[in-house]
Amino acid sequence: MLAFFVHRLGQALVVMFVISLLSFSIQDNLGDPLRELVGQSVSEAERQQLREAMGLNDPFVNQYGRFLKKALQGDLGDSYFFKRPALGVILEKLPATLELVLGATLIILLLSVPVGVYCAINPRSWFSKLMMGVSIVGISIPVFLTAIMLIYLFSIHLGWLPSFGRGETLLIWGGYETGLLTADGLRHLLLPSIALSSIMLPLFIRLIRSEMMEVLEQEYIRFAWARGLKRQRIWFLHALKNTLLPVITVGGVQIGTMIAYTILTERVFQWPGMGFLFLEAVNRVDTPLIIAYLIVVGLIFVVTNTLVDLIYGLVNPTVRLTRGNA
Repeated sequence: MLAFFVHRLGQALVVMFVISLLSFSIQDNLGDPLRELVGQSVSEAERQQLREAMGLNDPFVNQYGRFLKKALQGDLGDSYFFKRPALGVILEKLPATLELVLGATLIILLLSVPVGVYCAINPRSWFSKLMMGVSIVGISIPVFLTAIMLIYLFSIHLGWLPSFGRGETLLIWGGYETGLLTADGLRHLLLPSIALSSIMLPLFIRLIRSEMMEVLEQEYIRFAWARGLKRQRIWFLHALKNTLLPVITVGGVQIGTMIAYTILTERVFQWPGMGFLFLEAVNRVDTPLIIAYLIVVGLIFVVTNTLVDLIYGLVNPTVRLTRGNA
């Protein structure tokens, strides 16, 4: 297990190096960062002096070397707009994004497992056919369109739920801001979570259904039927347990991917998270903030996938044995 962990850690470090390199390399294509710092009134000569002072005219290797050295110390530069460390600005918005992803994840888990299992056990029922049809439609509709429809139906037409913002929040643990502990915060969280979950929910329903149907055809399941075990025990203990093994891997990847999908959801619902901040940073050509966002999201994605691989290795020992021998 230790060798498997070291192997995955080495892969994670390589991926983070590539992410930092790609994130830093796009800064020259985002526009002139001096525009946000000094405006349009500064002469060209003064702009060149500032570029020299900031090292923007240095070769790329030198600029990246300085950036990597500071990044290893937790310094990703100062935001041009907020005039303070970009990493600190990102971390302030991180709780809102994580709570949005948490809400969407809970919806996916609570709905996909029972619906997927039912559709696998009763593939010919009208409900299973309906769910398969709805899942195809759900996969095809973009998240921003789903968000707009939810706002129109539940906020404008019915007036049941708020259409934007995070609602009332509380400060806990010396500065962590959360809306999960207030009724208003939960009401504001509901629609964005449903919209974000609509991306992955149909995928998980179809995945669980197909994996469960395949498991139910295995020899050990037929042997369990022959032994006269109760059907609930066969379905939920023997079949579902093995169905969830591939779902764990896919789920970890998709949950990490949802961090990136929050950009559109946060934009539509004006949710004050990292995605909404990233779009504002792009409009302002706030290069340090853009780079910090990409690195933080990349780190979350890498950590999530590493943990999923470790959990999968614990659940299925053949995985770590195979990778360890490789």
